[in-house]
Amino acid sequence: MANVESFDLDHTRVTAPYIRLAGVKTTPRGDSISKYDLRLLQPNQAEIEPAALHTLEHLLAGYLRDHLSDVVDVSPMGCRTGMYMAVIGEPDEQGVLRAFEAALRDTAAHDRPIPGVSELECGNYRNHDLQGARQHAADALAQGLKVQQTVLIER
Repeated sequence: MANVESFDLDHTRVTAPYIRLAGVKTTPRGDSISKYDLRLLQPNQAEIEPAALHTLEHLLAGYLRDHLSDVVDVSPMGCRTGMYMAVIGEPDEQGVLRAFEAALRDTAAHDRPIPGVSELECGNYRNHDLQGARQHAADALAQGLKVQQTVLIER
């Protein structure tokens, strides 16, 4: 089985909320794709409820693109403590941090219908929690985001 970067991360030695460069891949044409760990909650201590996580995915997918160019994808982590974001190129970590903070501010203040929430647009359109998503965004901002360096498991 191929090695998975997140399985080498020592989840006991990181401190959420944070952004972390999880890796950079180079395509056969020489383009770079950067993957960021956008962590909202401390691993193994809390998790985002599925409906709130789904809403965070919808909101951050749009708001991150408003504040950072070349976003390819924003996807929830299976452990439900944050999101992964893939971007074309290698944006600097402080720029990603500022974009994530701005997107979280937008999410915390979002008072309109959730985008992409209909049977036609979403594969589980009934499973959303706007208030929960807003609260998680506000909580992360209140705690203060930082750039987290990768801390590898000592094997």
